[in-house]
Amino acid sequence: MHAVLTREVQPAPDVRSGQGAKHNRKHAMSGSSSLVLCELFVDRVPVSGASITMFRHVGAQSTIGASDVLAARLDQLQFDLGEGPRWETARTGLPSGTDDVHRDPQEAWPVFSAAAAELGVGALFSFPIRMGNQLLGVADLYRHEAGGLGSEATARALAVSHQVAGAAVDAASRSAGSLEEASSGAAGFRRGVHQAIGMILMQLDVDAAQAFAVLRGYAFSHDLSVDDVAREIVARRMDFLGDAIQPDRA
Repeated sequence: MHAVLTREVQPAPDVRSGQGAKHNRKHAMSGSSSLVLCELFVDRVPVSGASITMFRHVGAQSTIGASDVLAARLDQLQFDLGEGPRWETARTGLPSGTDDVHRDPQEAWPVFSAAAAELGVGALFSFPIRMGNQLLGVADLYRHEAGGLGSEATARALAVSHQVAGAAVDAASRSAGSLEEASSGAAGFRRGVHQAIGMILMQLDVDAAQAFAVLRGYAFSHDLSVDDVAREIVARRMDFLGDAIQPDRA
């Protein structure tokens, strides 16, 4: 008998108005001072919201903050789908995005592009976070209105990305070392995903990249987040037997 995971999908708060966005940013900021780093992008670049993700290796990443509810949702979507401007920037080390989500669908990330459009996003931008030549993470920015940033705003975004790098590394390190923060949700270190990948690669005799692909594929096909499925695997309520996740009978 296959295990079935379900989750209640809550309607997204209205973050399209300026007042709603400010309320959501204030609510998000109350959880961790590291979210101030996201606010720097919103304050200095003409965007509606931002999130910052730091990378370590496959399946282990730390989303240290999101300025508002919609930014957090876009962060989760990119993580679950494995596509979006974040992954393009992580792969190339260069800024990426689209000036108009509705009129300029991206062949490289069509599912995420369509989902972002449905959420009322007009434009998306991702910028690398570096220390020297080393790519450490990505800042994901969105705006409700379509339109490019222009050279001046792009330069400011790159400058902020450089400015926050050290503090972002510190925030990610604190998250990685705290089990309490690791289980706190989208803004915490995705330790559970990393643990689940380790369990899957042992069960299926595959490498980490393949195990992550299996985890992500199951989550996508069952309309769940990667975090939801990983949590069940780590708790040993589910395991991989053959090509399907089934209840642990031990």
